[in-house]
Parts: sequence; C-alpha cells; structure tokens
Amino acid sequence: MPDVSLTNKPRATRLGPPLAMPVSADTTPTADDVVAFAAEHDVQLVDLKFTDLPGTWQHFAVAARELGEDLLTAGAGFDGSSIRGFQEINESDMLLLPDPATACIDPFHELPTLSLVCDVRDPVTGGSYSRDPRNVARKAERHLVSTGIADTAFFGPEAEFYILEHVAYGQEPHRGFYEVDSPEGFWNTGRGFGRADGALPNLGYANRSQQGYFPAPPLDTLADLRGRMTLTMERMGVEVEVHHHEVGGPGQAEIDLRFQPLVRMGDVMQLYKYVVRNVARQAGKVATFMPKPIFEENGSGMHTHMSLWKDGETIMYDPDGYALLSDVARHYVGGLLAHAPALLAFCAPTTNSYKRLVPGYEAPVSLLYSQRNRSAAVRIPVYFTTPKAKRVEFRSPDPSANPYLAFAALLMAGLDGVQRGLEPAEPVEENLYTLAPERQAQIAQVPTTLDRVLDALEADHDFLFAGDVFTPDLLEAYLAQKRDEVDQVRLRPHPWEFALYLDA
Repeated sequence: MPDVSLTNKPRATRLGPPLAMPVSADTTPTADDVVAFAAEHDVQLVDLKFTDLPGTWQHFAVAARELGEDLLTAGAGFDGSSIRGFQEINESDMLLLPDPATACIDPFHELPTLSLVCDVRDPVTGGSYSRDPRNVARKAERHLVSTGIADTAFFGPEAEFYILEHVAYGQEPHRGFYEVDSPEGFWNTGRGFGRADGALPNLGYANRSQQGYFPAPPLDTLADLRGRMTLTMERMGVEVEVHHHEVGGPGQAEIDLRFQPLVRMGDVMQLYKYVVRNVARQAGKVATFMPKPIFEENGSGMHTHMSLWKDGETIMYDPDGYALLSDVARHYVGGLLAHAPALLAFCAPTTNSYKRLVPGYEAPVSLLYSQRNRSAAVRIPVYFTTPKAKRVEFRSPDPSANPYLAFAALLMAGLDGVQRGLEPAEPVEENLYTLAPERQAQIAQVPTTLDRVLDALEADHDFLFAGDVFTPDLLEAYLAQKRDEVDQVRLRPHPWEFALYLDA
C-alpha cells in the first residue's frame, strides 16, 4: 500500500456554503419554508430518509415537484414489509412524513438533492408507528416532561470509528475469512523489505499498536480527512466540538458532537455516520463503526454523556454531592447501573460488541460509577466544575447502536432510578484492574455475549414500557431480529477454531 505523502499537497479550499436550512430556536420551520429553501438551491430531487429497527438509514427519492403536491403534509408511501423489524407482508403499506426541521442539501448526490428525515406513520390510523425508532425517542421526550422531573434530556455521544484502506471478507460453506489494512498499521513497517527496483518505498511511519492517541503528522495521516468530515457536518447543520486520532493505531478516529436534546441527537448521529462513511468513500477509504474490527487494537465505543434540565437550568449539580452530583443525578446513575445488562441489548447490540466488552482489559465492563475513572461503566467527568457542565457518562455503548432506541432506553432507565430513588453502589476510585482478586469478584460485570444481554432484556423491560415509550410489539420484533443475528454467527465455524481443534 502506498504511504500518504505530506509533500506537494494542494492547498485546501473552503468546502462551500451552508447546506442546512436556517432554523431558529424560537421558530419551527413550515412546509412553505422547505419549498422556498429547495427553490433557492434549485433542488431537483428530494431524498426521504428513515431508520429501520436495527438502526440503519433507509431512503428513497422523489421528484422535487412533489414538495408542492402535499408531500410535506400527506407523506409518501412505501413497503414496510421489506424493512427489517417492520410490518408483515399482509400489512405492508406504510407512510413517511418528512420533518421540515431536518431539511438540508445532501452533498453526496450528483444532482441538487434535498434531504429530509421522516417519521413513519400507519396509513390506516394516521398515527405514529410503534416500531419507528424516531417515534420511540419522541415518546421518551414526552414521558420525561410528564414525570415533572425535567423538561429536557441532553445527550452527547462520543462515537469512535476506524478508517481503513482495504476491507475484504467472505463466508462460504467451505471457507470464511476477513482482511483489513491501513497504512497506519504497525504491521506495515516491514512492507517492501528487500524490495525490487520500482517497488513503492516504505517510509516507515506507523503508529505502534494501541498508541494512536493524539500523534501529530506524519504519524496521523488522517487529520485532513477528519477535517473534511467535520466541516461537511458543520455545513449540514451539525455542531462539532473536536476531532482527533484515537488510541487504535491503524486509523481509529473520533469526532465529538455538541450535546443536543434526545430526538435531535438521534438525527445527528445518523447524519454523522452517513457523512463519515461517504467522505471516506470519496477519498477511496472505508469507515467502519464496528465495535471491534481489529484484533489486539482498541475497540470503538460510543461513550454517552447525559444531563437533565428544567426551566433552562441543570438539575444534575450539587456543590456538596460526590463529584458535584445532585441526588437526582445519583439516582439516575443508580437506574443506569440497575438496568445495565438489559440496556446493553440496545446500547451494545451486536455479537461483535462483545469482542470489545471483555473483562480484564480497558473496556468499561464494571457496573459501578466513579469520577474520572475510565474503567467504570459510569464515569462522572470532572474537567469543569461549573453547574452547566455536570453530566453522567455511560461508557459501555458502542456506535453499532440504533441511537434513537439506545438514547431512549438510557433515559428510561435513568428516570426509573430517579423515581424509585435507586442508590448505586459506593464509587470506586482505584484502578479496577489492580484490585485484589477477592475485591474484583465483588464487583458486578456486564454480560459477555449478545445472547446474555437479550436474556437480560427479556427479564427486565418493564421500565421501558412506562409512558408507552417502548411497546411489546417493538420489543418482540427487536429480540427476534437480534436472536437471528446470534444464530447466524453461532452456526458458522470460526477460523481460530481450526488452530484450536483441527487435531482434536
């Protein structure tokens, strides 16, 4: 693989003007606003996006003239039986209703295209669809208000990902393999040894394994690409706080987003992943949000920061509380820890997630809380001591999660803790991995496989049904989808099993 050269690079130019429709905090965009915005940008196509149950954006496009023909008020029809986790074949007709507040120009299409995030509706009743993840998030926000505890829940996820040069994989009855590569991989330091004349030179710059945190160029070859991702998001109306190389040496990255209310952050996370993948593709690279794509390198998490506010003020802060936490915040933590095994069915929802959440490593698998301690499942950041900065951070989630369902479930668990006054176990400040074995044995750990967290969800889900936020039919469809994924992986031989058992 050729090394990325830092010489003779063309000077970058601005990516272009804003792509998001101007939205004021005091006004709600109307259908007329969207039509005017589309006309201003000479839009020819309208792309309608929605999220399936596992969390993948789906889309289809209609002609721009449909904007003036009731698209924004009546919606557009689609086949719900072809979407994972949605309808049966005998009840397939569904509607998408665009949300005007999500309007922006999609920069990844050849022709001027307006992008709209949609809610899923039942065409018979006209009501919201119980398995629409965005609807679940919206109901969670309404439930929060109904409790009187707070009126706004802010979420700030830190989603990590890998940027790779090459990905290949396959599974057939007689063979199975995967292969990834990155010029930053330390395994490439010996590439080209004894090279023949004319072969590409190896400049030798590569991040040592698990030492990718904050290296400057030339070790960080991806700064410009992350910058392009960041500024593309900014143009599309997403506020970005920072981007940087992460610990995983061969191309791990992180772009942190400014906190937003629950539904808005769900929309932003879907846009985040969309931009990251497409900007990487434009550069001839692959971005993956798999939690653990590379053996012996750090996994990709989605540490999720949360805070509750009421009447414009935080209710998480108490100058006399542990780590400056209020009673509400501490009980919120109690709810997160009490329901953590079930929460992981939404927050770490893939078989690959449990290649990251492995006890004995740096993964946050211990069900306790602590200030500053990154080995605990719940951490209380103490960078700043101002009330507005006070929040709790649940570190076990990963970016394979459906953000609407994961954030809604976290809020429901936290609210259950507040309403029931749940107290977390005493915080632990020590390094959890240097504790005596008998002390470690006393600390509860997260389940270690997807099927076990699905068992936990089946046993502990009543807190999700409060306010009709999650519904039995959604839970049943979600569990069926995830059980099927478990079986798909369980049925196939693993390459390392041949090393272990070929001579058995």
